[in-house]
Amino acid sequence: MLLRLLHRTLVFVLSVLVASVVVFGFMRVLPGDPARVALGINASDAAVAQLREQFGLDRPVVVQYLDWMRGLVTLDPGIEFISKAQIGPQIADRLQVTMWLVVTSMVLALVIALPIGVWMALRHRHPDGVVLTALSQLGIAIPAFLAGILLISVFAVRLRWVPSGGWVVPGADPVGFLKRLALPSISLALVQAAVLARYVRSAILDVLREDYLRTARAKGLRPLQALWRHGFRNAAVPVVTVLGLQLATLLIGAVVIERVFVIPGLGSLLLDSVAKRELLTVQAVVMVLVVAVLLINWLVDTLYLIIDPRLRTGAR
Repeated sequence: MLLRLLHRTLVFVLSVLVASVVVFGFMRVLPGDPARVALGINASDAAVAQLREQFGLDRPVVVQYLDWMRGLVTLDPGIEFISKAQIGPQIADRLQVTMWLVVTSMVLALVIALPIGVWMALRHRHPDGVVLTALSQLGIAIPAFLAGILLISVFAVRLRWVPSGGWVVPGADPVGFLKRLALPSISLALVQAAVLARYVRSAILDVLREDYLRTARAKGLRPLQALWRHGFRNAAVPVVTVLGLQLATLLIGAVVIERVFVIPGLGSLLLDSVAKRELLTVQAVVMVLVVAVLLINWLVDTLYLIIDPRLRTGAR
């Protein structure tokens, strides 16, 4: 098990290094001079050259990359070209907001999807199971931002139960924080729950067809009892795979939802930096998102080792 864990960790580290090269290289091939953008089109060549020297843009590309990586490792990615603000504290503050949104949405999606997915599998030949399957298919077809707009129009505009957007720090106003977190979290959770519920249904149906579960049923256990004792662990492996993908999707989908609900998260920082052509900030935020997705994949691989004993022993 230790060797497999070390192998997956090595793959994670190498993936991060490759991703950093790709992100850094992509930002360098974009048209336009960041120093010229920062100073304006009327700036003199001498002023532009001075700013380029200040930010190290006149040094070899390899040196710039190594300095950037050193800054990421030390949690100091530098300062912005135009505003001269520190990038690290901005990312740290915005990341907290995004994590609140993503974690809450994932918990809601699990709470909705797991019981519904199991019920859909157990009742797949009954009318209620068919209806739930059709509703889950409809949920997959609805984008998260559209679900957010619909929720705003109903619960914020017509009923006025919650605000339509904005953000409040949890410690300053817990009730206001929960009200503003509700709609964006539900918007993301509903779509992800629809996808996850169908995978849970498929995994449970595959387990229900296994011989060991038929044997458990023949011994007098009811379907749900047999699943609880013998089936859920085997069904968990494909569900964990999808869960990791869904968590990465939530992290990326939060970029759009933050814009819809005017939430000052990592996605809003990314879009604002793109609009202002703050390339260093864009580069750092994209790298944070990439590392987060790769870390999620590493955690999923680690969970495989915990859930499936065959992977720990090397058996197939």
